[in-house]
Amino acid sequence: MSSSHLPATTESLDQAEEAKMPSEAISILYRIIDNPSSSSEALRIKEKAISNISGLLREENRAEELRSLLTQLRPFFSLIPKAKTAKIVRGIIDSVAKIPGTSDLQISLCKEMVQWTRAEKRTFLRQRVEARLAALLMDSKEYSEALTLLSGLIKEVRRLDDKLLLVDIELLESKLHFSLRNLPKAKAALTAARTAANAIYVPPDQQGTIDLQSGILHAEEKDYKTAYSYFYEAFEAFNTLEDPRAIYSLKYMLLCKIMVNQAEDVTGILSSTKVGLQYQGPEVDAMKAVARAHAQRSLKLFEAALRDFKPQLEEDPIVHRHLSSLYDTLLEQNLCRLIEPFSRVEIAHIAELIELPVDHVEKKLSQMILDKKFAGTLDQGAGCLIIFEDPKPDAIYPATLETISNIGKVVDSLYLRSAKIMA
Repeated sequence: MSSSHLPATTESLDQAEEAKMPSEAISILYRIIDNPSSSSEALRIKEKAISNISGLLREENRAEELRSLLTQLRPFFSLIPKAKTAKIVRGIIDSVAKIPGTSDLQISLCKEMVQWTRAEKRTFLRQRVEARLAALLMDSKEYSEALTLLSGLIKEVRRLDDKLLLVDIELLESKLHFSLRNLPKAKAALTAARTAANAIYVPPDQQGTIDLQSGILHAEEKDYKTAYSYFYEAFEAFNTLEDPRAIYSLKYMLLCKIMVNQAEDVTGILSSTKVGLQYQGPEVDAMKAVARAHAQRSLKLFEAALRDFKPQLEEDPIVHRHLSSLYDTLLEQNLCRLIEPFSRVEIAHIAELIELPVDHVEKKLSQMILDKKFAGTLDQGAGCLIIFEDPKPDAIYPATLETISNIGKVVDSLYLRSAKIMA
């Protein structure tokens, strides 16, 4: 960074834009920012220079310089309105977020800014930076710290009645509780977010986020039809905004169709004009592969899909949870169909028919016997499965219970009559 400053004028900005190398443009912009002038025009030019330098540093992946820029600009923030300060600070934090592998840097940067905003008594900005920090901590799986931060922040924002920020924070709390597998609290937080959202105008992207979270929670409760309608609403919102989250909403829509045994609808959805070629890619290909395996009831195709599309299926916690359940159901159906003709069969033969490892099949069969999916036992010495005939229910026990119940009613009736006579 050069020690001499440049005049804060549009000509200086043009000079930076005409620079051949990004490093040269960055140097010119730093010199504009260093100009001591505090006239309204100079401040406007400096704001533009800060915006330009943030973009250039992001393109160059210079995250540490963005952090030091934020520290360097603190005297400048005292010269401009608080709303503009908030816009610049959030813009620089967003620029750092767009640089890959900067999660730890973003967390430390947010913590620094929270301390500075507390010292400067900038409540509006502090609350938004704290909300951003809580989201980063959640992404880093620092759940307890994020929850502590959010608990205090929600109370404070409720007192100030900042509905728009409250919607963001309640949504974040819902996601956090869902990550901790606390479904009742996740639903309560989402209901609070919806209540706050009903009182104000909510931007379409935020409404899409609410619908997406609603779909996730309904899917968790196995209410896939309702979940599908929420995912569809989220997809509509994100698709209109060309938000990258549209592909995930579409992916979860397809998942819901598969989970309600309507895998054949997947092709119809993907061939519609709204989806068409716009959303082709590995996320969609993964769901098509799962739908094909489910339609054919093929465990081999299912495992091939899980193997070929591991990042899209295994590493997505929402999809992985539901597909694990689907795989278990599919495996049980296939095993029941295969063992039906036998009274005694080698486990190795079943494993060969189903094309799975013997130990995997043996473990699943023992689990099914314990869950009473069929009556049988495993002879591990001989490596065989022995299937018993379904025991016929003995009708004498229910009949005895019914008789005793009827006698009880007769005795109660006689007691009431005798009580009336005695009275």
